[in-house]
Amino acid sequence: MSSEPAKSPALRASDADRDRVIDTLRAAVTDGRLDPAEYDERVETALSARTFEALAPLTADLGSGPGAGSAKPATKRIVVRQKHGVVRRDGDWILPERLVVRTRWSGVELDLTQAVRTGPELTIELRVVGGGVVLVLAPDMVVDANDLAIKFGASTIIRDAGDGTPTNLRIRIVGRLKHGGVETRFNTPGAEKPPAAAAG
Repeated sequence: MSSEPAKSPALRASDADRDRVIDTLRAAVTDGRLDPAEYDERVETALSARTFEALAPLTADLGSGPGAGSAKPATKRIVVRQKHGVVRRDGDWILPERLVVRTRWSGVELDLTQAVRTGPELTIELRVVGGGVVLVLAPDMVVDANDLAIKFGASTIIRDAGDGTPTNLRIRIVGRLKHGGVETRFNTPGAEKPPAAAAG
């Protein structure tokens, strides 16, 4: 009987992930990094790819796409700092591997629904005193907040959208939050956009 540990299942890629890879390939053929034959071959592979593992090699030598985070050092770690104000990120901003939020008496809203993903996992490290943190998530994201310590505060953390959508991005919330709160909201199709977080 084998004593080797069971291998974790490969994370499934979404249509949006395949589209991002194809956009990267299109840009690469336009600026001469790929020739048309390579482009056609890689696009065909991308369209049939079912996992991040299958998509990663298609853009690994182009500096972007799933699995190519090592080619973009700037997305390894981002630190957000704010004191007595409001922080908001939304749209197609690039997600790092680790996002550090260092705020005091501020409202923070991070909308990840349209953000550009650089891998299958994102760690959000909270170093928050006062104020609230709201994470707006897409249905294919799942949350783990077991390593988050909260003192004199509260949390409303929903682990997943609950609609059976396959997981494509795992979010780990770690760190410390004091005199504040943290909340996760899942932005399902047809839902109204939530209001910005308020300082308090």
